[in-house]
Amino acid sequence: MKLVLFDIDGTLVPDASSEMRFARYMWRTGELGLRQLLAFVWFCVRYFPRYGRHVMQKNKAYLSGHSRAHVAALARAFVNEELMPALYAPAVERLRAHQQAGDHIALLSGTPQFIASALADALGVAHSFAALCDMRRDRYTAKPPQRHPYGPTKIDAAYALAQQAGLPLSQAIAFGDSITDAYLFRVVGEAVAVQPDRRLSEAATGAGWEVMLDRVDRA
Repeated sequence: MKLVLFDIDGTLVPDASSEMRFARYMWRTGELGLRQLLAFVWFCVRYFPRYGRHVMQKNKAYLSGHSRAHVAALARAFVNEELMPALYAPAVERLRAHQQAGDHIALLSGTPQFIASALADALGVAHSFAALCDMRRDRYTAKPPQRHPYGPTKIDAAYALAQQAGLPLSQAIAFGDSITDAYLFRVVGEAVAVQPDRRLSEAATGAGWEVMLDRVDRA
């Protein structure tokens, strides 16, 4: 048995990120009102000095005021209706192969945890580790996320998942698409670059990592 870590955005989910798709879903279903839109804009203004070009990745203010249970229900509907049919088939096939082999699979992503949890349930994956959005009294706030696995911080998350599984991270397999996943790739036993961006493709060539290039089929 091995620990197998799958990134979500760009790896299982092609093109637009799962969170962006979810925000659009909320807009279409009337879940984004003036309060959320103003909070989103104010977050950009307030936190740009701290986060710079990463401010949009940290901006979860569009959730402000919504309850945990309501957002979780929306996420489940969104994943089943829109995300599952759009998954990248070759990556899903590899995930299924690891499931059949009895490996310990986890989704590791910077997308919000409620999306990762819903997707994990839909795929039959028992574990996920993603961004925890700030909450107060069981409702989302406009503050930055409490945790956000991204770039080098994914390593800490991966160590936590490995410890939980009782499996060595040095023998794990990681799937990702971005140069920011290279931090994690360097500490696992096997790395797979899925439809990689240019910089990760170059890094994969130099490091001898597997590169998965295929047409974007629907799963």
